[in-house]
Amino acid sequence: MTTPEASPEYFPETFPQDSFPQYRWTAPPSNLPAQVWTTETTHRDGQQGGLPLNPQQGLKIYDLMCQFTGQSGAIRQAEFFVYRDADLQMLQGALERHQGGAPIEPTTWIRASRKDVGLVQSLGIQETGMLASISDYHTFHKFTPGGRSQAARTYLEAVEMVLDAGIRPRLHLEDATRADLSFMLEFIGQVQELASRYQIQPKFRVCDTMGLGLPLENVQAPRSVPALIKAMRGLGLEAEQLEFHPHNDTHLAVANSLAALMAGCAAINGTLLGKGERTGNAPLEGILLHLIGMGCFQEKPDFTALNALVDFYAAMGQELPAKYPLYGKDAHRTRAGIHADGLNKFWWMYAPFDVPKLLGRPLEVSITKESGLAGLIFVVKQHLGMELSKTDPALLKLAAWVDQEFAAGRQTAIEWEEIEGRLDHKVGV
Repeated sequence: MTTPEASPEYFPETFPQDSFPQYRWTAPPSNLPAQVWTTETTHRDGQQGGLPLNPQQGLKIYDLMCQFTGQSGAIRQAEFFVYRDADLQMLQGALERHQGGAPIEPTTWIRASRKDVGLVQSLGIQETGMLASISDYHTFHKFTPGGRSQAARTYLEAVEMVLDAGIRPRLHLEDATRADLSFMLEFIGQVQELASRYQIQPKFRVCDTMGLGLPLENVQAPRSVPALIKAMRGLGLEAEQLEFHPHNDTHLAVANSLAALMAGCAAINGTLLGKGERTGNAPLEGILLHLIGMGCFQEKPDFTALNALVDFYAAMGQELPAKYPLYGKDAHRTRAGIHADGLNKFWWMYAPFDVPKLLGRPLEVSITKESGLAGLIFVVKQHLGMELSKTDPALLKLAAWVDQEFAAGRQTAIEWEEIEGRLDHKVGV
C-alpha cells in the first residue's frame, strides 16, 4: 500500500513559477559556449519568404526587435538587403537608431561577388554577410562552366575586396548539410589565411538551407549538425565566429539549433515568429526560451513585446497560423472539457509555464461540444470573475442551449459574446 505524500512534488527547480522551464543537467555541457546569442534575418530572409516590407514597416519591425531584446543581448545583429531603395532606407534608419543606442547592430547581405561588394563599401557597416554556396548542388550549376574551384576563386576575390574596405566578412555557407566536408573546410581555411593578413576575424554561417540537417552526432557527414560544427571548431575557429542558420522543412529547425549550440556554435540566425522561405526560419523566440532555460542570460528579453509584432503582422495580412507555438491565437486555447476542468481546479495542470505573466497572453477555453460545464465555468470566471458551481441553474440552462446548438449541427466554437447575452449576470453575485 502506497503511503500518502504530505505534499505534491511539482519539481519547482525545473518548472519555476516565475520563469520558463529550466534545464537540469545530468552532466555539465562541455562544448556549450560561455556566451550565446541570436541574430535576425527578417529584413532579408523574411522578405525572401514573401513578407512585403516598405521602409516604414521594416523600421517598425526593427524597433520591435529592439524592444524585445532590450539590454539582454539576446539578439545582437539584424541583416538587410542592399539592392532596392526601400531596403537601403530601412538599413539607413536602423544604422541611425543603432548609433543612437538601439541594441541591435545592422549588417548587410550580398552575394560573394566583386559586383555586389561595391554596393556595401561606403554604407558605414562594420560587417556584411556574403552568400558562398558551398555544396556541389550549387557550385556545379550556378557557375559556367562550374565547379568547386571556380566558386572558391569567385568567393575569395569578393572576400579580399571586403577586407580591403575594412569590413568583417561573414561567409554564408549555403547548403552546408549537402556539401563535401573536405571542400568546405579547405575553403574556410583559405578565408582564414586571407583574413589573417588584415587582422580581421572572419565569421562563418553554417546554412541548413533545405532543412536536411540532423541534431545527431552518430550520423555521417554532411547531415550531422554537431559533426559540422565540431569539424569547423577543429580548424581553430572560435565559437563566436560561427552562426547556424536552419530552415524548418523537416520540422527540425529548433532541435538542430540547440544541437549546434551544444556542439560549440555561439549564435543562431533566424527570425522572430519564424518568418522565412518555404516553411520558415528558426523561430528565435523558441530558441531563446530554451536558452533562458539553460541559464544563458542574466537579463531576459521581453517576450510580452512580441504581441505587438503578432498584431503588426496580422495588420499586414501576414497573420500567424492559429496553432503557431507560443503566439498563435489558439496556442493556449483548450476545447476539451477535461482540460477546462483541470484549468478550473489548478490551472498549472494544463499550462507549460505562467503564460499570462511571461508571454502576456491569456489561457483560453473555446466552447465546443466537448468543452462541457467546465468550459462554461472557466469562461464565465475569466470574463466576469464569477465562481459558478456545476449545479447553478443559470449555468445548466446555458449548457442546455450549448448542447442544442451542436445537436442541431453547429460546427464553429461559441464565443463569449454569444454566451454573455444568455447568462443571468446576477447569478453568483
